[in-house]
Amino acid sequence: MAAPSPQAPTLTPVLVGPTGVGKTAVAVALAALTPMTVISADARQVYRGLDIGTAKPDPETLARVPHCGLDLVDPGERYSAGRFARDAAAWMAAVRAAHRQPVVVGGTGLYIRALAEGLFREPPFDPDQRAQLRQWSESLEGADLARWAGRLDPQFLGGGRQRAARAVEVALLTGHALSWWQREAREGATLSPWYIQLTVPRELLHRRLAARVDQMLAAGLVGEVQRQLDAGIAADAPGLDGIGYREVVAMLNGQLSESALRDSILVSTRRYAKRQDTWFRNQLREAQAWTIDATERPEILAGTIFERWAAMTTHDAPRTTHDS
Repeated sequence: MAAPSPQAPTLTPVLVGPTGVGKTAVAVALAALTPMTVISADARQVYRGLDIGTAKPDPETLARVPHCGLDLVDPGERYSAGRFARDAAAWMAAVRAAHRQPVVVGGTGLYIRALAEGLFREPPFDPDQRAQLRQWSESLEGADLARWAGRLDPQFLGGGRQRAARAVEVALLTGHALSWWQREAREGATLSPWYIQLTVPRELLHRRLAARVDQMLAAGLVGEVQRQLDAGIAADAPGLDGIGYREVVAMLNGQLSESALRDSILVSTRRYAKRQDTWFRNQLREAQAWTIDATERPEILAGTIFERWAAMTTHDAPRTTHDS
């Protein structure tokens, strides 16, 4: 990719879409055309030791294409969208200083929005009240916690216990919903995004997701979870709250049969992919995202993206490694 023009010094490609749509494969193909570093915007891939269920790139891919945003915290720690936005801004600055092109890739919409639009500066919370509230929220079932989040913030879009607890905490401790703070008291955004949204027909996506679940189980997803539990990570730790992990935890705790594990993960994954697709479609409508059919081979998609990027950022004719 050509360097951004002086008129848009922070214009950054942002590759989005639901899980299983092929974002990583397209990013790897793009990296064959230009020196590029991936900024991973995936809330699950930040956890160390959780590789199979988060579909992290394999070592061979990481050796070919540098990634930032992987393996940042232990599964028992929390990692927020605000922290991601701050970290990612530093990563992108370092990538550009090394004369490489940062490309944001991921399916965690809140992370991407935090980076592109900014998040509010959190007011100081009373530590005793916060501790009491956290103890109360941890006593609730996930569905009940999500209902509380929806009552306190009608714009709460879901996304797991951590996000629901965050929405409840902010609303009760500040008197305003999290969405209100995000509208009224945002920090400055750190990039100007060029959104590229990958989509495929639902039937194809479902086949890809089924193949992915089968691959994860064959690669040892159950053993990956068991190792974390054996190491002392709590069953309800933030890192084990993701799709795939929580189903395995339920099976290991006797709450789900082994024969039902695969289908349970697949159903949850399909629902999550649908929520992602809906979120990006609604959130990016005003951003005029470029939506492209990802049924083509990654190399073809990468070439198409590269040519449009070059046309947007330089007056020279685009040149790829195929132009020799």
